Amino acid sequence: MSHTHEPAPPSHREIHNESASKRTALIVHTIADVAAALLGLWIALSLLGANQGNVFVQFVQSMADWLAGWSQDIFTMENEHVRFALNYGLPAVVYLFIGHGIAAKIRRG
Repeated sequence: MSHTHEPAPPSHREIHNESASKRTALIVHTIADVAAALLGLWIALSLLGANQGNVFVQFVQSMADWLAGWSQDIFTMENEHVRFALNYGLPAVVYLFIGHGIAAKIRRG
């Protein structure tokens, strides 16, 4: 007679730890997405000539300036629009890659 060994069902602690790590990964993933979205929104608002006196536009600009503070003037080409898009676009891409990478590592355990 051969007995097949079936894996034991996961314990309550294992299920709790797995769901906690999934929640943490989702939070990290969402924060990265929100940061990138704010930067992308600022690029769009600025290039489309949004009203700089509008409270919402000012909020998006201040958040984007804070999020992209480390990357300002990395690109210094003459075309102002391209330079602007790259200086705010680079941190958006970095936040996406880093945030999604960390979330994937958390999910894997």
